[in-house]
Amino acid sequence: MNLYELLETPAQQVPEREALIFPSGPVLYGELQRASLASATRLSQLGLGPGDRIALLDDTSFLFLASVLGAARIGAAVVPLHVELTTPELGELVVHCGCSQGIAGPKYRERLRQVLGTDPLTQTELFRADPADAPEINRDAGLECVVILTSGTTGLPKPVGVTHATLAPRIKGFAGDFSETAARSLVCVPAVHIGGLGGLLTGLASGGTMVIQERFDAGGWLRLAAQERVHTAFLVPTMLRRILDHPDFDSTDLSNLRLVSYGAAAAPASLVEEMIQRFPKTVAFSNVFGQTETTGAITALGPADHQLDEHGQLLRPGSVGTPLPGVEIRIVDPETGDAVSSGAIGELWVRSPFNAEDGWRKTGDFVRQDEDGHLYPTGRLSDTINRGGEKFGPVEIEAVLRKHPAVADVAAAGIPDPEMGERVGVAIVRRAALSEEDVRTHCGSSLARYKVPERIAFVDEIPHTALFKVSRRAIAQLVESETGKRRVSAPAET
Repeated sequence: MNLYELLETPAQQVPEREALIFPSGPVLYGELQRASLASATRLSQLGLGPGDRIALLDDTSFLFLASVLGAARIGAAVVPLHVELTTPELGELVVHCGCSQGIAGPKYRERLRQVLGTDPLTQTELFRADPADAPEINRDAGLECVVILTSGTTGLPKPVGVTHATLAPRIKGFAGDFSETAARSLVCVPAVHIGGLGGLLTGLASGGTMVIQERFDAGGWLRLAAQERVHTAFLVPTMLRRILDHPDFDSTDLSNLRLVSYGAAAAPASLVEEMIQRFPKTVAFSNVFGQTETTGAITALGPADHQLDEHGQLLRPGSVGTPLPGVEIRIVDPETGDAVSSGAIGELWVRSPFNAEDGWRKTGDFVRQDEDGHLYPTGRLSDTINRGGEKFGPVEIEAVLRKHPAVADVAAAGIPDPEMGERVGVAIVRRAALSEEDVRTHCGSSLARYKVPERIAFVDEIPHTALFKVSRRAIAQLVESETGKRRVSAPAET
């Protein structure tokens, strides 16, 4: 199957149904198909085809989706670029990805022109081509249909080429059969990420209506959910936190909402417990866990596991569920590749038809697995704090500090240190009075002495990436900046 073909059934059966709803108005399925075919026509006329990569710089837009589908039809692949990247960053990525052409929204055309050295294609130029002249669908399933960039938290983002053979069946599997009853989904995760793009394509393949929020803000999300009678949504935990904290949450009509999926970052148990208690009882929850290289979810914690005990606590706090059908996993010692003992923490390796590359994928995620097969992430290999040879994850420290009533939000990271290699740093958003000594006393009762925070910064906000993930590098820089070069008397033995 070519990725473009996911659009054909709804476009033929319900061409007048709303496919996408933007602030400027709706786009119907018939309109999306015509625009995709016109884009395929124009790209082909310019000599683009199988194996070509095309830089795409725009928000989640009509142009964005039509470009992805039109390029896929002719065997080319778009490379979605984040709109917040600087011109030098864009230049590096365009060269790094080998893009031979560019497409840009009106706000970003000049920036991409500077990078390419030529004018990028616009919506007007692509959409005015004749849809009837579109080339036949390219049937080479081994060709890339889209190139997704990893987050690049430790360097230049890595391009992950995803083929039709990998992505199209995965989207079709999630979407199921075309439905005459359209689900309405609120999409606020940028489509430059596999979670955002995968969610959009899944909704379109099933004949649903995608309500687009181009820039997430909690108040706008609540208004859209109520006004558009939204049934489903995917959110990052930080987004959920801001939605629950918004003053309009309790007065917003969310009675149409049926499913909230969340993922892309760790969700504190306290957050999950609160959302189960405060969202309407008709809402089911699902936690998904994966990464770009696995084209999204590899595990899921379904609604049945989102239950609270008599004390209002989760039955499986911290779990991301069990592997999806077709997904094989190993939990190993990252240094030897040997399987760890049952229940022990190790690096997660994954093999599945959904991996962007064949073979076992070393995810870089530390996890443990309980006797029922449920996985519990404990941190990233790249985030590991190495304090004088003692290695541990920042998630452990964050989980303890979130239990303190005065802590509204927290993030931990290793701070470079000439004596110990790294020291434990934390950035804390307070909801009440809290001192550094309070922090150390609280942590000292639950953590080994070498894990107790040594450099503590009280901040107004935790820095996040564009996908609302915690940026460990930014945390380390922030804590170092706030605490200066002062040496802290460590509560741990050195």
